[in-house]
Amino acid sequence: MYKGEYSHTIDAKGRVIIPSKLREALGEGFVIARGLEGCLYVYDADGWKHFEEKLDSMPDITSTELNALRRFMIAGAVDGELDKQGRVMIPNSLRAHADLKKDVIFAGVGKRVEIWDKDRWENALPTDMNEIGSKLEAMGLRL
Repeated sequence: MYKGEYSHTIDAKGRVIIPSKLREALGEGFVIARGLEGCLYVYDADGWKHFEEKLDSMPDITSTELNALRRFMIAGAVDGELDKQGRVMIPNSLRAHADLKKDVIFAGVGKRVEIWDKDRWENALPTDMNEIGSKLEAMGLRL
């Protein structure tokens, strides 16, 4: 399970250092894909394989939505390759999707890592968790 929040900077060529704790957990093979809410998703090799298998096992009743999701996430996904400094190149198309400028946030959110533009991250965080917390507790999650 990935956790933590890390701040880094993207250089002019689109390279960013993967935080060392996340880099160790992601391992050699990882995938960067478009994410929902205007961020990027990063999966380790097993997590990505599980995601693709789950998509393939979904019933055909929702084929239009599944095809849209496949196009959105899988078609634009790239294999992450680290250089000797622990940096990964994020392609222009993915940087544009997440509106990544200079300052980025890596957020470990359980089964994946998310990469956010710092300003977008700050705006995406809820300011009042009371209502959400109440709903989750009603569903059985003790906070």
